[in-house]
Amino acid sequence: MTKFFLLLSAAAIASPAYAQDIPDPDAPEVVVTATRAAQPLSEIGQAVTVIDRAEIERRQTTVVSDLLATTPGVTVTRNGTVGALTSVRIRGAEADQTLVVIDGVRVNDPSSTGGGFNFGNLLSSSVERIEILRGPNSVPWGSQALGGVVNIITEAPTEGVQARANAEYGYADSVFASAGVSGKSGPVSGSLTGGYLRTDGISSAASGTERDGYRQYGATGRVGVEFAPGIGLDLRGYFADSRVDIDDGFDPNTFVVADSPAYSTTQELYGYAGLHANLADGRFNNRVAFTIADINRDNYSQPGGDVTFLGRGRSERYEYQGDFRPLDQVRVVAGVERENSRFNDGSTFAHTGITSVYGQLIVKPVDVLTVTGGVRNDDHDDFGSHTTFGANAALALRTGTTVRASYGEGFKAPTLYQLFSDYGNRGLDPETARNFDVGVEQAFLGNRGRVGVTYFNRRTRNQIDFRDCSPAELETADSICANRPFGVYDNVARAEADGVEFTLALRPIDALTLTANYSYIDTENRSIGDNFGNDLARRPKQTASVDADYRFAFGLSVGGTVTMVGDSFDEASNTTRLDGYALAGVRAELPIGERFAVYGRVDNLTDARYETIAGYGNYGRAAYGGVRLRLK
Repeated sequence: MTKFFLLLSAAAIASPAYAQDIPDPDAPEVVVTATRAAQPLSEIGQAVTVIDRAEIERRQTTVVSDLLATTPGVTVTRNGTVGALTSVRIRGAEADQTLVVIDGVRVNDPSSTGGGFNFGNLLSSSVERIEILRGPNSVPWGSQALGGVVNIITEAPTEGVQARANAEYGYADSVFASAGVSGKSGPVSGSLTGGYLRTDGISSAASGTERDGYRQYGATGRVGVEFAPGIGLDLRGYFADSRVDIDDGFDPNTFVVADSPAYSTTQELYGYAGLHANLADGRFNNRVAFTIADINRDNYSQPGGDVTFLGRGRSERYEYQGDFRPLDQVRVVAGVERENSRFNDGSTFAHTGITSVYGQLIVKPVDVLTVTGGVRNDDHDDFGSHTTFGANAALALRTGTTVRASYGEGFKAPTLYQLFSDYGNRGLDPETARNFDVGVEQAFLGNRGRVGVTYFNRRTRNQIDFRDCSPAELETADSICANRPFGVYDNVARAEADGVEFTLALRPIDALTLTANYSYIDTENRSIGDNFGNDLARRPKQTASVDADYRFAFGLSVGGTVTMVGDSFDEASNTTRLDGYALAGVRAELPIGERFAVYGRVDNLTDARYETIAGYGNYGRAAYGGVRLRLK
């Protein structure tokens, strides 16, 4: 596999900011994640990847994390079956340092230990678009955007009425169905999507034989009302109810994960209510909003058994953002926010808040150059004030060459669990990171291909980790270890990461699309202690993905994806090695008339056996088939 990685890294080179497909030169790609305001991708100096609905359907992907795993700089681990705890790491950062946004709502879980987001329950049913920003970006987004930002955008209504639906069946008695309708008439617009997934799954324990099933039903909706030109109301909602069987037992002889009858339930509710006022012919756009994220989690020992874990997390955010263009070459994006969060684990009830103000200046001194700079201040109820800076530049020459560079800072506030639990420390400081990257992109073949490379370097300080308390600390009255006999959270960890990201996007003829990416990421534990200098856990140095699709003249589309992941270690001590692996999948879709299509795919074609977390299994070869309907 190492030889293959080396060959791929020499051949597959791509841009620091790119769509997964070749963009239409007459309709430039526009993203919102870099500054929280719409910008052409060519004006952004940061690394951004875009996945749209067409690609989601072409790849026939059910679980969003499976898509993310094929993008540059991103690695994914899962505790076994579909729906189990799934973590996404960007450029080697911690999974809890990935900020996740759904339709403008920050959805990281306040009740989880590190405040992370569980991607196991995020399905593709209602997703219209995904933007993945790699690197710290706390100026517009605030806390948790140390590794990067995953921005999920659901289907927005357009003129007229559109409807779509699909249903599929496959391996492990899996049923996946979704449907959506949207439309706009005059000042009123709306959309509604729903999805359902059930599967018998696989045994999450690699050594187990009992299948761990999963079930989810969910829905998303949007309503928009324009009271007057440029002035209107926006309402968005997301709901998901999930249940997954989990293996939380351990074999007493081997101490590895074993089958158990336990299961977990999760209810997620995310909402956005906002008013916008776009004034001065669109030169002064204003938005005020209230958002809410409410997550309830429960673990049970067995059906009808006792609750073994309870988590209730809720965050409420009030925000204003202004987007002002005094000149065509100058743009100011600024805002103020207040977030209140609370959690309850059955024994500890805690809450905190943070007030933030930020501003960004976007300048185009000449037509081909865009320079962006920003600053943010966050005043936390517990740790106090923290200021963050960021800047980037994009030089898009008419020769098809684009040069990008960025410097970004990120911070992550201590979680409520880290502050107030039985192991909490009210004196914790925020985790911080500094990152710079530089890249170049070149279009060729009349913009039918693009090639480029990005280098990045990130230093993370003040990372919060759990540590033991010495006898002397336990006996010191004013020590953070006072009344903490089993240990305490402290700012003791440091980490570094640097790497190179390569990709290729090519459409030599209209019927054929090829994309590839390769990432080399070297992570290092810089915390004082026995693990100093080790690789960070579950961070493979090398990852790569190759994707190809061909459409025949009579409508049949065929394609395949190969994803390769290098070796890594399962823990900080680097004693348990996780072997690298390669996964190949093939797919096909055939339209029947203008409205219907049948499709099918085979995942893990070679039936590879692998683990992303020691002791937890993954799917072998699996086949699925379905039908798709679209009405316009």
